[in-house]
Amino acid sequence: MAIRKPRKQWGKHPLKERKRRFVVVYDDSPEAKVSLKFASARAAHVTGGTLVLFHVVPPAEFQHWVAVQDRMVKESEKEARDMMKDIAVCIKEEYGIAPEVVIRQGNPKDELQAYMEKANDLFALFLGAHPEGEPGPLVDYFSGPLCGCLKCPVVIVPGVLTDEQIDDMA
Repeated sequence: MAIRKPRKQWGKHPLKERKRRFVVVYDDSPEAKVSLKFASARAAHVTGGTLVLFHVVPPAEFQHWVAVQDRMVKESEKEARDMMKDIAVCIKEEYGIAPEVVIRQGNPKDELQAYMEKANDLFALFLGAHPEGEPGPLVDYFSGPLCGCLKCPVVIVPGVLTDEQIDDMA
């Protein structure tokens, strides 16, 4: 068996710098908090790593009076912006990265898929799996038949991971 010599061209072309955008879906659930911590730590340890906090405000179900429905939607969006702003500040303080915040309104599956289809520079999608029973609707959706068509890998973070385990892995 012949031993192959390393190709001489390898050292001539340095890797080009690029951003590695990690998308993490955050909804204030325990598994989303674990996923957020993992994605944040990962983004902080990767050269060019950035974080996109993605949150979807579900549509209002109260449909009898349009004015009341509009007010409910505006209040929900404000609560989401405030929550995501607080999370972004914590991430900046703990990991030294300033995340981009994306808030959409509608069906979470549809909104996340539409966002991912438009973004051409995503490095990975991080989803938290519920520690008991079904992993969650987004994990089911993005790890099923759709996962072969996505533009980036999907990282499913088990909801049972401790902070120490995440720190060791990230």
